[in-house]
Amino acid sequence: MDNRETIIELKGISKVFEDSFKAVDNFNLKVKRGEFVTFLGPSGCGKTTTLRMIAGFDEPTSGDILLNGKSIVGLPPYKRPINTVFQRYALFPHMNVYQNIAFGLKQKKTDKETIGRKVRRVLDLVDLEGFENRGIHTLAGGQQQRIAIARALVNEPEILLLDEPLGALDLKMRKEMQLELKNMHDKLGITFIYVTHDQEEALTMSDTIVVMNEGRTQQIGTPEDIYNEPQNAFVADFIGESNIFNGMMTGHLKARFCGGEFKCVDDYEEGTHITAVVRPEDVEITTPEKGTIVGIVDSVVFKGIHYEITVLSGKNEMVIQTVHSAHVGERVGMCVDPENIHIMPAEDHTNQFYADISRDFQLEYNGHSLDTSLTKMIHGSRRLDDGRVVDANGEEIEPSRIRVLVSIQPGDIEMTDEQDRGLIRGTISNLIYKGDHYCYIIHTELEQDFVVDDEYLWNMGDRVSLLMPVDKMTFAVRRK
Repeated sequence: MDNRETIIELKGISKVFEDSFKAVDNFNLKVKRGEFVTFLGPSGCGKTTTLRMIAGFDEPTSGDILLNGKSIVGLPPYKRPINTVFQRYALFPHMNVYQNIAFGLKQKKTDKETIGRKVRRVLDLVDLEGFENRGIHTLAGGQQQRIAIARALVNEPEILLLDEPLGALDLKMRKEMQLELKNMHDKLGITFIYVTHDQEEALTMSDTIVVMNEGRTQQIGTPEDIYNEPQNAFVADFIGESNIFNGMMTGHLKARFCGGEFKCVDDYEEGTHITAVVRPEDVEITTPEKGTIVGIVDSVVFKGIHYEITVLSGKNEMVIQTVHSAHVGERVGMCVDPENIHIMPAEDHTNQFYADISRDFQLEYNGHSLDTSLTKMIHGSRRLDDGRVVDANGEEIEPSRIRVLVSIQPGDIEMTDEQDRGLIRGTISNLIYKGDHYCYIIHTELEQDFVVDDEYLWNMGDRVSLLMPVDKMTFAVRRK
């Protein structure tokens, strides 16, 4: 049990920019003193914006930030016991190493003797003692990164914020610095809050990982919890590699997915629609007669420490990581131990939006007619000769006093790259492979997200138009 006190708490934080874009939505988090917390997620998920609000560079639109139990909203950055290290280190090129590190202390009018003692201490901490008189331009990328950290640490902050500080380094140096940062954290005992889109960095260094997507928290937990017990398909797909399948519970501790019935350790009521997650390293290749499911090897790629084998089983695709090779075209069986199958209830991805009612009682959305009328949606209603519409009791229906909620399933929406077709246009902002189809999130021009299931592969960032057949829609009329 962690008995450390909370050093910083974010309560219902939201950030909406001038263009009405909501970068962070109702974010809640408690950080313990001395903890290493990582915000992890794709570009644009709100992690850097959240970090900037903690630092004081941005103010939340709503919510509160408490430091040691007191609100710091409105407190300028220089009055917060918090320092930030950025991806671009922002070192002063005309100053040497000593002058760069001492800059903040000099601004505080600290005496020279104290400055010298503190600078030497942090240089020893980042393993760059003796570099005081070196010019910044003579340092390698990893050394510059250490100087940026030293400059932040010399001010003895209660919290150190790190915004993708390893992003400019090459792979080898990045891996080395991951371990260095973790060692620094362990030595210092101060609170680190780290931002990255690199799952390996998060898993390697963190005490706690906060997985974010589209401004919202998806899961908070230890690296082990996040990897082994993802709470939804996004987390399973983003953290490590995963096979993700739609399925159904067929009995007590039994689930059917990917064309077979598997024993599992997660129990839900029979008939529950589920999402099953299986890590590639947990799939065992065996003979066809011993396999829970059978498939044909589609590809084999040697990855140095293992083979990555793709097997097609009907319309489903299973990715397997194993030290044993296979042959393309070979028929194989596949087994998974029950404890290596993670089952979660399927998310309801029904798309919903409100449609307008025109003066002639036709339904419209985004300037397009939905080719249906109010009288088709309200049982017993009818249109009078004078153009008015009345309900089954003969009472007049005022278009301005009702709203129509339209629902449509992800599999009933078609994507096209023809921008002049469809009800609405948008950009593919996320995709998850579900074994036999892709699940896409489309961020539209009206700032609403739509979920679309499609068997074809589109690319992140593709501009698409959404075709939504009226006969696949359901309508719910609501009175204002």
